[in-house]
Amino acid sequence: MLRRLVLSISIAIMSFTANASIDSINVEELNGYKNIVHKVEAKESYYSIARKYNVSPQTVIQFNSNRSLQIGTIIRVPTERPFNAVNPTKPKAASQSKLAVIDYKVGPREYLGLIARKFNTTIEDLKTLNNLTKNTLAIGQIIKVPYGTATQEQLAPPPPAPIDTPSSDSRIQPTMIDSSRNASDRLKLPPARYGLREVNERGPAIWIADENLDGTKMLALHQTAPIGTVVKITNPMTGKSTFAKVVGKFTENESTKDVIVVVTKAAADLIGVMDKRFQAILVYGVPNE
Repeated sequence: MLRRLVLSISIAIMSFTANASIDSINVEELNGYKNIVHKVEAKESYYSIARKYNVSPQTVIQFNSNRSLQIGTIIRVPTERPFNAVNPTKPKAASQSKLAVIDYKVGPREYLGLIARKFNTTIEDLKTLNNLTKNTLAIGQIIKVPYGTATQEQLAPPPPAPIDTPSSDSRIQPTMIDSSRNASDRLKLPPARYGLREVNERGPAIWIADENLDGTKMLALHQTAPIGTVVKITNPMTGKSTFAKVVGKFTENESTKDVIVVVTKAAADLIGVMDKRFQAILVYGVPNE
């Protein structure tokens, strides 16, 4: 009887340990949402971890800069689940009065949560700012988003004085940001709050199988993007997108003539590429000069 009792307790402890191993080791708050801290276990990949927490693999890859995963590696998994910790009441009226507001054009596959994270705000603030009653957005819809602070804009060096009498209206004028796939090949945006500007490129691309590139990883070669840059690559034929990390420049030869990027087979497969040479749309951030 005693032996059976000890065996039952041992099985219960083992079951508890097994269940605990699939849980996160911590949960942080990021812009009002849960940011899961996860410790990588054997045979785990970005895709299996994303499925475990029911989030997009591309979101996890981009958030962790496509770093290689090993047993024990600590990564963070951003979610759209609200962080329920009790927070002191924020003086919203005071903070919003200092925010500059710009017009933003909703691009394909963009939603309120993604746009809120992009501009370091919350879904509720966006809904309030735009008088929205639902969380759904349409491609091409123009919404207002907070951008920087009015104080920062006013401290910027003033432009050269014009010949005409300057206007007495010193309010910050809205700036249009076009995030659609039909934007120009290289679109310079206003400086971002983290010292980066967004660059869009469109043109031919190729994938290669090279012994110097791990074909199972999401890697890219680009002539101007700094090494370590995470590039969003979209196949306009399928509408699929993925993220790849720039690890160097490619050699110009007959096969790479006129191409804007070279990617690994893994990246090409994820966006549904059928041929070795294909059209691609690139979006990435570069430091302000």
